[in-house]
Amino acid sequence: MPLALLALAIGAFGIGTTEFVIMGLMPQIADTFQVSIPTAGFLVTGYALGVVAGAPLMTALGTRISRKKMLMLLMGLFIVGNVISALAPVFGVMLAGRIVASLAHGAFFGIGSVVAADLVAPEKKAGAIALMFTGLTMANVVGVPLGTLIGQDIGWRLTFLIVASLGVFGLLGVAKLVPEQPRPEGVHLRHEIAAFRNVQVLLAMAMTVLGFGGVFAAITYISPMMTTVAGFSESSVTWLLVLFGLGMVAGNLIGGKFADRALMPMLYISLGGLALVLALFTVTAHHQIASAVTIFLIGGLGFATVPPLQKRVLDQAAGAPTLASAVNIGAFNLGNALSAWLGGIVIAAGLGYTAPNWVGAVLAASALVLAVVSSGLERRSVSRSRIVAGAHAAERSADAPSRPQPSEA
Repeated sequence: MPLALLALAIGAFGIGTTEFVIMGLMPQIADTFQVSIPTAGFLVTGYALGVVAGAPLMTALGTRISRKKMLMLLMGLFIVGNVISALAPVFGVMLAGRIVASLAHGAFFGIGSVVAADLVAPEKKAGAIALMFTGLTMANVVGVPLGTLIGQDIGWRLTFLIVASLGVFGLLGVAKLVPEQPRPEGVHLRHEIAAFRNVQVLLAMAMTVLGFGGVFAAITYISPMMTTVAGFSESSVTWLLVLFGLGMVAGNLIGGKFADRALMPMLYISLGGLALVLALFTVTAHHQIASAVTIFLIGGLGFATVPPLQKRVLDQAAGAPTLASAVNIGAFNLGNALSAWLGGIVIAAGLGYTAPNWVGAVLAASALVLAVVSSGLERRSVSRSRIVAGAHAAERSADAPSRPQPSEA
């Protein structure tokens, strides 16, 4: 794998850290600005909505420059956003900084996926995408726990300054290691938008929303679930999230490896397994060891879907994949927001803290159904193309003049 993927992974590590570390620092930030916890929660919601809106917006703005320059600009935007958050004098400025940083998220992963795939041979594309996303998964293992610890012991502002410095390293890495890839000739914004007319692209994005939404239906409420149902102490939740992050790392690498061999079967296995494990979580959540194992499996199966889904979008939007790739990153965050909302509804309805696991299971199972439908439509399209090609070949054969037979001696 090219060394340039390391630069993309560093940028992904910084982005992943700033996205998730806010959850562990929310009480400290709320206390600093004298706001309630629900109000501080807008720092999470605002970031997620910024990713959804920023993915297509920033990608569209970057269609006139090379992908490398756009990646560097996005890292610069990420640095500025985190510095604003670190130095914010009031809550509104803090929220603005979060939104500025979020605008870089979707476009960086979307454009980065295209760049990573172009750096390697066709049979290694999903593996290259997975390697870049390893930075995001490692953020949940290393960056988020360390950032939370620093923020709680020294101050949350230092955490965001450190995250901004990670962005500087990512920017320098992209500038030094990523080769210049000029914008493809003849590909304009209208070509990128035209990719969304492909039903397979839309189906892949719907799978992304539902499949990864299944993961966050459970993980969003992991803290109250584990403390009130499984009986863990509050301090143990951090390490349970580290376990979840380790599962993400393993699932991401495995998903990338096998998606290059058999993409759709990998999706069937990961989505089907995820639906089953989430359903079982309603039972295993009552036992500490079983719940810890289940959390690891949710992270593994959930992130095993990421490289194949991202590659699926790239394959189906071939020729103009950049915008579709970025929008699919926004789809992950849309799934997060949707599942967190649905999980909150079932908890508010009095169904208990394990009820979001059923929501996640239904969402993952729905994604599996869409994967089967997508594959069936693809096979039907291929069969129809072969029939048409065969008919055209027969017509050409019938219209061709017959060769004169050689006369007998």
